[in-house]
Amino acid sequence: HPFGMRKLYKDMCRGKHHNARRIYQDQESIRMEEGRACHRQKALRIPDFSINIMKKIGVIELEGMEFKAYHGCLEQEKVRGNSFTVDFRGELDLSAAAESDNLNDTLNYGEIYDLVAEEMSVPSELLENVAGRIVKAIEKQFPQILSFSVRVSKKRPPVEGVTQWSRVTLYH
Repeated sequence: HPFGMRKLYKDMCRGKHHNARRIYQDQESIRMEEGRACHRQKALRIPDFSINIMKKIGVIELEGMEFKAYHGCLEQEKVRGNSFTVDFRGELDLSAAAESDNLNDTLNYGEIYDLVAEEMSVPSELLENVAGRIVKAIEKQFPQILSFSVRVSKKRPPVEGVTQWSRVTLYH
């Protein structure tokens, strides 16, 4: 393989070009259809990754959002409540915001917080349900997020023995 493909392959293995595999596969299938490549090795020799070079994929995180909420299966949890922490991590294209310094070009994490707070105020028996509702709301309101995770943690869950946290993490 040419040097560029070796570097691309190494970068893909290290997770540096997360869209490279999809672009590579798309280009390979186009070449196969056009008859220019009869097997995978020929398709590897003509990379065109110019589309992905201009993007600045980044991460926006909100860690340690604290709430008093009434989630749980036991009656005492529904009456007294408990302390919860929610963590959000989202990957998206930050190219425009990196150039413009304008809040309208990025993800407003204040809006993420408000959405999480709204869902945390609705009692649920399971943390999975709380996290699922948060994921669904984020997905609906912020389609520009490429992938994200939400972790909901309950402080000192009611189990026999000492436990600091019970946690559920959902990925989208």
